[in-house]
Amino acid sequence: MTNIVETQPNQASDFSLSRRQRNLLLAATAVSSGCGLAVELLLGTLASYLVGNQALAYGVAIGGFLAAMGMGSYLSQFLAVSRYPHKQQQQLLASFVKVELLIAPLSALLPLGLFALFVIDGYLWLGLFLVTLVLGMLAGLEVPLLTRMIEQDKGVRGAIAGVLALDYVGALLGSLAFPVLLLPLLGMFPTAAVIGALPAFMVFAIARAFPGLRQWSIWGLLVGILLCAFARLVVPVGNALESNLYDAPVITRLQSPYQRIVLTRWSQDVRLFLDGDLQFSTLDEYRYHEALVHPAMSASASPRRVLLLGAGDGMALREVLKWEEVEQVLVIELDPEVVKLGKSHPFLVQANENAFADPRVEVRYGDAFKIAPALSERFDVILADFPDPDRNGLAKLYSEGFYHRLTSRLTPTGVFVTQASSPFFAPRAFACVASTLEEAGSSVKPYVANVPSFGPWGFIMAAPESLQLESLKLPVPTRFLTEATLQNLFQLHNDIQFGNVEVNRLAHPVIVRYQSDRLWEAY
Repeated sequence: MTNIVETQPNQASDFSLSRRQRNLLLAATAVSSGCGLAVELLLGTLASYLVGNQALAYGVAIGGFLAAMGMGSYLSQFLAVSRYPHKQQQQLLASFVKVELLIAPLSALLPLGLFALFVIDGYLWLGLFLVTLVLGMLAGLEVPLLTRMIEQDKGVRGAIAGVLALDYVGALLGSLAFPVLLLPLLGMFPTAAVIGALPAFMVFAIARAFPGLRQWSIWGLLVGILLCAFARLVVPVGNALESNLYDAPVITRLQSPYQRIVLTRWSQDVRLFLDGDLQFSTLDEYRYHEALVHPAMSASASPRRVLLLGAGDGMALREVLKWEEVEQVLVIELDPEVVKLGKSHPFLVQANENAFADPRVEVRYGDAFKIAPALSERFDVILADFPDPDRNGLAKLYSEGFYHRLTSRLTPTGVFVTQASSPFFAPRAFACVASTLEEAGSSVKPYVANVPSFGPWGFIMAAPESLQLESLKLPVPTRFLTEATLQNLFQLHNDIQFGNVEVNRLAHPVIVRYQSDRLWEAY
């Protein structure tokens, strides 16, 4: 019997990479890493928008994605297992191209499918798990395949050094491009399509550089072009799905760098939603904003200088400006897009009575957590109208450290007030705000107003000295409050209890847990 031995091709001539080929593979590492991280952030942002629990949403999305990447990395060892280097290189290139052509459309379509699943009230958490599993496993295949290709040319040390360096650079670019450029400029689902198009175009470039892959270049170019077209076509699809989440027609929708802004209108009822959470209804917002503003303005000895935190829609500002004593109102708002709507949208301008046009008003943009405590001036009244503390990023605005620094900006007779969530649906969050302000050294007075859109709603008034509420006056026109009802706000019902809560601190944001009370399911 004759033994036939298959000879190996000359390695140096058969699979040595040219500089262009090697640079393209390294560039593919950066693209793969950047797109993978951008997809992780997109899934976390989408899940947070849909379910509200930011920490859990990002934990499942990013943690699941990383775990799935580990599985993909492990499975990569079973691809391209030929003993012959020349064949193995061809197998590695073909495997990488196929992974990229698979991950490209899935990156664009699966987030949209996840949104559709939420709209039809499907199993969102199961869907999120499956999406992260599929995309994560595919992303986990990319870097090992590229490393194995490059190591045949440069050796293990050179391959790992080059691939990891570009991997980290790509991760940085992806982590910055998604929140700073892609999401605010394109929106959620067009961004997903653009992210998906990049691997496809990478396939086009790589396939043209390797003679054995030329046939794949057409597929890469075609998929990339189709996904770019899909980025434009998906906008009305996403809008139609989003509209099903609201009970009234959507008249305005914006994606700012900070949040999703939606305005709806049904007859005379205009509603503002931020990341899906109702902020106000024009049918009853006056109840909320009168209760937020006028007790503190009345309790202040002379409300001449007012600091308004949040409330970029202008409704609280409208109530502040009713007081003739007011000489200056400084508004600090994180999101310029909200103020832009409050200044220019005809329905909001009508509702806030064109409050931003008043010469006494100054608007500064930025994070109130940083800006407000650093102000040099002192204020007679400080009003905080922040979103509910249902995520860690917002919990800092209800923390003991922030309150301590913020109330130091009050005059000796100044008054601070903050919205404090629902004393019925989140009673421990309400109690936590009061306890935290007391820990910060303030004398506190909790009170409640009934707002039909929200139910009973809580507020906490605080001051450096004990507050005297018996002489509260209301010398301004109002639709809800009277001097008699102003006093009644502070008469709390028996089912509102304080105590048995921890102080909310930056290092331990317990208020997020208190805010996530299961009673909200009834609401």
